[in-house]
Amino acid sequence: MNVAILAVQGAFIEHAHMLEKLNQEYVLIRKKSDLPERIDALILPGGESTTQRKLLLELDLLEKLKQSILEGVPVLGTCAGLILLAEEIGTGEPEVFGTLPVKVVRNAYGRQLGSFSVEGNFGKIEHFPMRFIRAPYIEKIFRPEVEILSVTDGKITAVRYQNQFGVAFHPELTEDLRIHQEFLHC
Repeated sequence: MNVAILAVQGAFIEHAHMLEKLNQEYVLIRKKSDLPERIDALILPGGESTTQRKLLLELDLLEKLKQSILEGVPVLGTCAGLILLAEEIGTGEPEVFGTLPVKVVRNAYGRQLGSFSVEGNFGKIEHFPMRFIRAPYIEKIFRPEVEILSVTDGKITAVRYQNQFGVAFHPELTEDLRIHQEFLHC
């Protein structure tokens, strides 16, 4: 299985460590020539979504990765990755991939000092440790097929739509492998 991790900025190495613990090979995508012939799964890490958007465009990665998502390649977008997937961003800035039919609010919990950890459920996964760091949340869902996987303090913090998982928190910053396991088996 060819798992690609976008590695232009953000918490990509933490996702790589999770995959290593699961004995899953992966490739880090830093430039267009890093893209394998075939991608079987894609991880879009947390980080700074505006910077990631800029680099995706500059490195000419955006269209190829978007096409892979549209063709059904499973994708896990965490924090900034959720923002990259979202069809609409609450601040009015242009969408990046725009493949996930939701509207997100960036930095919804405030600055770095507003970061927090809670335990919650993710679909059928119970008692998952969730790390929110300058996290977004999902303000609106545009299609009834979007499955809500997690709600935290009354706000939608994880969804699944077809081949896409959009997650507001950072599962890669925990020792719990269950979300990555579920993603790899979807």
